[in-house]
Amino acid sequence: MTGTSRVHVPAEAAGAFPDAWRHCVGTGRLDLALRRDHQDSLALLQREIGFRHIRGHGLFSDGMAVHRPYTDGGTRYVHHSFTHVDQVVDAHLAAGVRPFLELGFMPGGLASGEQTVFWWRGNVTPPRDLAEWTALVQATLAHLVDRYGLDEVRTWPVEVWNEPDLPDFWQHADQDAYHRLYEATAHAVKEVDAELRVGGPAVSPGAGSDWLARFAEFTEARDVPVDFVSRHAYSSGPAQHVPFGVHQTLAPAATLLDQFAEPRHTLKGTRLADAPVHITEFNSSYRPDNPVHDTAFHAAYLAPVLAGGGDLVDSFSYWTFSDVFEEAGVPTALFHGGFGLLTHRQIRKPTFHLYAFLARMGPDLLTRGDDHLVTRHPDGRVTVLAWAPVDPTGATPGPREHALRLSVPVGRAGGRGAAFVRRLSVDEENGNAYTAWRRMGSPRSPRPQQLDVLHEAAEPARTHRSLPIEDGRVDLPLTLARHEVTFAELSPVDDETPPWWDERRLLGRDPRRGGDPQFGRDPQLGRDPQFGRDPQLGRDPQFGREPE
Repeated sequence: MTGTSRVHVPAEAAGAFPDAWRHCVGTGRLDLALRRDHQDSLALLQREIGFRHIRGHGLFSDGMAVHRPYTDGGTRYVHHSFTHVDQVVDAHLAAGVRPFLELGFMPGGLASGEQTVFWWRGNVTPPRDLAEWTALVQATLAHLVDRYGLDEVRTWPVEVWNEPDLPDFWQHADQDAYHRLYEATAHAVKEVDAELRVGGPAVSPGAGSDWLARFAEFTEARDVPVDFVSRHAYSSGPAQHVPFGVHQTLAPAATLLDQFAEPRHTLKGTRLADAPVHITEFNSSYRPDNPVHDTAFHAAYLAPVLAGGGDLVDSFSYWTFSDVFEEAGVPTALFHGGFGLLTHRQIRKPTFHLYAFLARMGPDLLTRGDDHLVTRHPDGRVTVLAWAPVDPTGATPGPREHALRLSVPVGRAGGRGAAFVRRLSVDEENGNAYTAWRRMGSPRSPRPQQLDVLHEAAEPARTHRSLPIEDGRVDLPLTLARHEVTFAELSPVDDETPPWWDERRLLGRDPRRGGDPQFGRDPQLGRDPQFGRDPQLGRDPQFGREPE
């Protein structure tokens, strides 16, 4: 066990706890929202966590069937169809989450080349006709405004493309070509409505500061609208391929926070210095087939990122909420290293619980450290998120237990009494369906009974206890197992126990008179004073059975 750290939690809030972690979450290509599994997973996600926006690829890819060129009388025309767009947006709004629109990829009928990305072949070439592209953008936004209302659509950020600094996502990673696309697109968005928010460049972690710096210079020189800046963050090394999966090294989790901080550092002194910064994708691995995503280690690894990321950016979007996701092809097994917080069939992963624990935290920040976060609700409940620090190098297995001790302010200053403490935990054994699945023999397609067991195994461990309040404080010791993330909630007890209650009388004995050791009767009255047992029948009329 590591040495116990002792933390005196201040009674006064240090400020608000930023909830940038729940501003947005990622999904796969947008037409996956037409599937029942996607919609069921999103409903569960929103019920237990509650994100505000959702971002996915492929709004203009052929699977969404928006751009529909046709020929009539020898003349080429373009029809814009929103059949799938409406169904996808309706499904998201019905779940209580708004779009974070990403404009891409290129429709086949407008593409200048054949280069594609992913199993589902999103075209990543520039438009053959820039005017036709901007007409597509304007028609789509105008339709959304007409269907959902201008005030609503103004709350949906509009991001231009995805990772144009990578040749896999933008032909030749041509920055000048991206700048031309961004300029035309941003003006097209503003022509629909000047208050629609548009931004970019959604660069990858490997882009380097020069991409953002050049983007700022270009947009300033040409007075191009930029309402927010976006980039992505991942902390994994090169892929080590195995059949239907990969393994990768991981940098320390603080690397993700460094990447979050990079845009404001790079843009200092530019026109975009004060622009909102959105991390529109982040995770450990950038691969949708890395088993680390399924583990308890992953939740403990990301806990400090979620606890501290809101100090650096306006939002950071976990990529992705569900394993209903097919960039590398249709998954070959239930657990396959997918990005999702949920597997297919809505089995919660440990990282899902990390987010669900955060959703229970209060709005007022009391303190934060390397292994804990403490907040308070307006009604006085104090909430604690704690995690066992991990070593991403894997060089040592690490200690079996990690301990910390918190002095937590509960109730009124100087008060005495008791606090009710409930605790939820996930680790290698608890709240960990992946462990159960491995012990099952890693069934690729679990049968219904096995799925029931996995759902059961995915439930966090739940305990509760009473601790004394002394001088307005509770001494809260926490011992965490390896890779554990735990949530604790403390609230002062308002004791409403009736004055006649005596725990010793549960079996009918009267401690005031000694009682009848065989039947527990009051020998003077001949009946049980608590339940009024009939002495003739010897039965308890409330429970209808002979007393023990």
